[in-house]
Formats: sequence, structure tokens, C-alpha cells
Amino acid sequence: MEIGGIVRNSFVDYPGVISAVVFTTGCNYNCWYCHNSHILHKKGSISEEKVFSFLEERKKFLDGVVISGGEPTLQKDLIPFVKKIKDMGYLVKLDTNGSNFKVLKTLVENKLVDYVAMDIKAPFNKYEMIVTVKRSLENEKKSIEFLMKELTDYEFRTTYSPDLNLDDIEEICKEIEGAKRYSIQKYRTVEYNAKNMPEKKKDEMEEAGRIAQKYIKEVLVKGI
Repeated sequence: MEIGGIVRNSFVDYPGVISAVVFTTGCNYNCWYCHNSHILHKKGSISEEKVFSFLEERKKFLDGVVISGGEPTLQKDLIPFVKKIKDMGYLVKLDTNGSNFKVLKTLVENKLVDYVAMDIKAPFNKYEMIVTVKRSLENEKKSIEFLMKELTDYEFRTTYSPDLNLDDIEEICKEIEGAKRYSIQKYRTVEYNAKNMPEKKKDEMEEAGRIAQKYIKEVLVKGI
């Protein structure tokens, strides 16, 4: 595993669970607003042994581990890594873009993850504008359909970036209509963003949430 960072404890990354967050390096997307772009193209700087040692020490204080990135499912050792964390008694949440359907399916069907948060970057016809790479989106669509079978707890989530508008939010919701949970996250400017674009105002974030509620069972609007 190529591990680029770790957050020792978080109250916000795993709903209802005090967790550590492990960040893997590498991604097959290149979203211009990514907050973790500084670790995506570097070799991992933290060993698996160091992570497991930390988790062993923190068993009394933590309930779960979030594996984020980057895109964790690109890591060839992800499945045994997650299995070892589960064997330690932790709940596991996976953050993913859904592009590696085979690995996601294996993790879920073998009960190696307890919660999946899948990013949906844009309506399917605008994906390339956000991820800035060409994708057929076949795997992403399979992952959406698979998660909606509710074999594990899950949410879909979208960063409401300046490139998107309310019509785009509605189109995304139509594409995932009937989903269990959908989070609309506020885009935040960071110094290394490729673009200098304004954040969405509170009233537009709230309107996006109202639109989503027409299609999704539970809607969360975060960051306002």
C-alpha cells in the first residue's frame, strides 16, 4: 500500500463513528479542486507497519478507519490491508470514485467494508470537465447500481463546484434516483487549485438540497 497521510482521529469523516483516516496516494482522476492533490502523485511515505501499530495503540479510542485518497481501489494490496483492519475489530469506511467496480464489489460482498462513500463528480455528460481525463464511466455506473442494492451502508456525494449549477445537481439526482443517501458538499478554495473560482452561496447550497430531496431518500448539505 502506498500511504501518503493519516489523520489520527476524526469526528466527521465517518458518520457517527470516531475514526482514523488513512490517505492513499495515486488517482485515475485529476479533479482540479482536489484538496489532496499534493499527495496524489508522490510515493507513499508511511509504512503499513506504522499504520497497524498506530491502530493497535488506539483501539480504546477509535471505532473505525476511513480509507480515502487519492483512489484507494487502485492499490493492489487494498483487500488484504482492509481485511487486517477488520480483523482488529474496526469498522471500515471506503471513500471511492467508483471507477474500480471489481474491487468495490469484492470488498462489499466479502463484508470487508461497513460504509462506502462514492463521489459522483458531475452529471455523466459533464464528467470529463471535472475529472479532466477521458472515461467511459461504465465502471462508475456499475458501482452506482451495485451500491443501490444496499448490501452495505453507503452514500453518494457531490462537491458542488463552480463548474456545476442547479440543473446539474438535478440531473445527478435523476441518475441516482431512489438512492439511500446523498451528500452535497460545499466546494472550498485552496491555494493550489488550478482555478480561482468563487464558492457557492448558502442559498444556492440550500436550493440544491431541496432539489435533491425530490429524488433521494436522505439528503445532507454540508459546509454551509
